[in-house]
Amino acid sequence: MDTRPVIVMTGATNGLGRLAALDLARTGVRLGIVARSRSKADALRREVEQVAPRTSVDVFLADLSLLADVRRSAERIDAHYPRIDVLVNNAGLHAFSQRVTSEGFAEMTAVNYLAPWALTNALRDKLTASAPSRIVTVASRASRRVRTIDPFKDLTDTAGFTRRESSRLYGRTKLMDIMFTQELGRRLGGTGVAVTCLCPGFNTTGLGRELPLAHTLEKVLTRLNIGDPRHGADIIVRLATDPAFAGITGGYFAARTARPLECPEIGRDEAVQRALWDATADLLHDTRRPR
Repeated sequence: MDTRPVIVMTGATNGLGRLAALDLARTGVRLGIVARSRSKADALRREVEQVAPRTSVDVFLADLSLLADVRRSAERIDAHYPRIDVLVNNAGLHAFSQRVTSEGFAEMTAVNYLAPWALTNALRDKLTASAPSRIVTVASRASRRVRTIDPFKDLTDTAGFTRRESSRLYGRTKLMDIMFTQELGRRLGGTGVAVTCLCPGFNTTGLGRELPLAHTLEKVLTRLNIGDPRHGADIIVRLATDPAFAGITGGYFAARTARPLECPEIGRDEAVQRALWDATADLLHDTRRPR
């Protein structure tokens, strides 16, 4: 019987997610990665084989901008593993212009918030049955840019936006991640599932790859030791494995120091967090109905 911990992770083939995946692999786990690109997933698997030959990597292909894909991957993951010890929701997107998915959602909202919500909810029973277990979600202090929150309106907003406006909308999806974490933490209180989220800090990881000259800027910042993605990877690994975080639920933590952070005031009230949860649940239920 394989007793190695099972860690399922999104966004593991690029940037800080790749670094975190390699560090987690070195601890001797079974690593399940949800990835859109087979070639990138295979490249990560080869890297894992080099640094941690005893770690197995299972690949579940899915486009996280499509909720139907998220649900299918969750079904495969649930059937594949008898237990899940850690779920890491790391995949993220900063779009600099509006793109609407074939399911009718803003792509940035779908990838950054709806996908982790749907994946977590689909695997919730398995995670609870596997307790003590953990759910770790990558948020961001970009959430501080948000001035208003209107759950249903914001979830269904597909209006166009400029590059300048994109940071606020990206921050809104990350505020939703914090609110989701804290509401889920209350709902899973007493189950043995630790629910946390984090700000990975500023990272030169390709998140802004749609910007002109982004690759050149990344090279310059890397030479200057600015935006080291290692810091973001480290806090992911700590929340996923460090015994100090095993009993914490609903916490939000900073990179480097692991200092507790507060949810921005606009999304801090429990009633608002519950309203976002209910609006999300209703919306995702509606997407399953014939149109």
